[in-house]
Amino acid sequence: MTDLAWAESPLQLLSALEARHAGLLGPVEVRVRPGSDALHATAREAIRLGLPPKTTLTFTERIGRTGAAWALGDAFSGRAQGRMLLSRAPERIVLLDDGLATLHLLGLLCGPWKQPLLRARARPGAVRRGFSALAGHRLRALARQGRVTAFTGLPVPAQLLARTRRVGVPVISHEFSWLRALPDEPPPVRRCVVLGTSLVANGLVDRGAYLGWLGGITEEEPVAYYPHRRECPRVLALLREDPAVTLVERDLPVELSLRGLTPEHRVLSLPSTALTSLRVLHGPGPRIEGVGVPAAWWTERADPALRTHLSVSVLGPEFA
Repeated sequence: MTDLAWAESPLQLLSALEARHAGLLGPVEVRVRPGSDALHATAREAIRLGLPPKTTLTFTERIGRTGAAWALGDAFSGRAQGRMLLSRAPERIVLLDDGLATLHLLGLLCGPWKQPLLRARARPGAVRRGFSALAGHRLRALARQGRVTAFTGLPVPAQLLARTRRVGVPVISHEFSWLRALPDEPPPVRRCVVLGTSLVANGLVDRGAYLGWLGGITEEEPVAYYPHRRECPRVLALLREDPAVTLVERDLPVELSLRGLTPEHRVLSLPSTALTSLRVLHGPGPRIEGVGVPAAWWTERADPALRTHLSVSVLGPEFA
């Protein structure tokens, strides 16, 4: 029976392809949820570059049957949880990478059986909480039977790894071997690369402070700016007018679009899981630098717990 993967973001899709390349999945149909330009662009580029053997991509709204193994990109998705509850459980469930949400999910799976599987900062009603609690109960039960595996390129803290092993969820790490095997990508023309952020668009970081930081960088050297897929439109409008900024708008995740980085390149970014992905992908090559958010940049919408979570999870304890 063919395995099935369900992807709702570019990183989830790349993780599904890496899982097939690593042999964690057999012949697999990767179902790609429509409605996201970035996700569709990533799928089309993956097809152009060459999918792992015995892999097909399907654009559909339907999750479909669960297959022999079910690779799940977002265990917090209402669709995924509904399928988990309403269908016969597959032989195995593989939890794919979804950025920081992956670490949050692993932490929840190590918690009480009645704890619902809900995204960080989610404020659901009673019905959704109950629904997600049932999904969590079933996923933990499958883990106890040795039927759940996590697959990630993120470094998982040792304490969390120990807890996941105790509840029956082994964590398999990868180094983007499929991406590494793809044909070379032309390197960015600019030596300094800045990764965009969603923190401004989400109202967590002050726009003026962020633009001031970018202006300080471009006073020293021109930059190539790779926007986040949820970038603030006002920030992009201003950057388009700056002759020191080359906007690279390809609708692709940086794991794909920055495969051609060389030791001559320097990458700067506010807290982002892309920092970790690029470090794993390139190893000791380009300088990939995370930039801590100064206290004065945060808005009132960014509570202290969120600030610490974003900074420590991606940049390290020194940014707490």
